[in-house]
Amino acid sequence: MGTILIVDDDAVFLNLLGSFVGDNYPLLRVVTCPNPVKALNLIQEGGLDLLVLDLEMPQLDGAKLFNFAVETGMDPKRIVILSGRDSDYLHANFPLGTCLAVLNKFEVKQKAVLEMVFSSLNRKAVARQEDDSRVKSV
Repeated sequence: MGTILIVDDDAVFLNLLGSFVGDNYPLLRVVTCPNPVKALNLIQEGGLDLLVLDLEMPQLDGAKLFNFAVETGMDPKRIVILSGRDSDYLHANFPLGTCLAVLNKFEVKQKAVLEMVFSSLNRKAVARQEDDSRVKSV
């Protein structure tokens, strides 16, 4: 099972995204957190397959949360940053290769990219489940 932590202070968006993942990707475990300060402990515990975080949050901005996650050992290629800002701003501040993806959370085309990420993680969870279920005889 793949574990995704979604951190966003917009409760409506957070619930929509969490429900979408839970409904469409049954092998993914979704943890939602509206408070980025509380997310620090969840990130530090480790075991996350994907971190999806909002860039602009009042208590702790997403860039600081991103840096914390990387400093605690999370692979930046397992972090997706969402924002209401335009893609030019996002790519200027998070150049290609900085993280898995930087997406405008209100653009429909960008939602398709996020769905591809979830789908890929779900396929990996299916493969892991199939490997675990195989009986090995010696």
